[in-house]
Amino acid sequence: MRTVNKLKPGESGIVLGIVSPEALKRRIIDMGITPGAVITVKKMAPFGDPIEICIRGYHLSIGKKEASKITVEKTENFLGEKVV
Repeated sequence: MRTVNKLKPGESGIVLGIVSPEALKRRIIDMGITPGAVITVKKMAPFGDPIEICIRGYHLSIGKKEASKITVEKTENFLGEKVV
């Protein structure tokens, strides 16, 4: 199992779960990051924080701390987008 912060730009994963205290878990779920959703890492800031992801067709920036709480199973890029 991996977490989102371990994915490299252009890599995708299917969300398996969120391992965090209830308040942070609720915040992550409210952003649309739920089990079964596909996350693609688009960009990372120079020191890895924040991380720009694409989920459910929109782009979102999340902190490294939040990304480390989201477990994923690495997959191919389902969005068919060209990765630069």
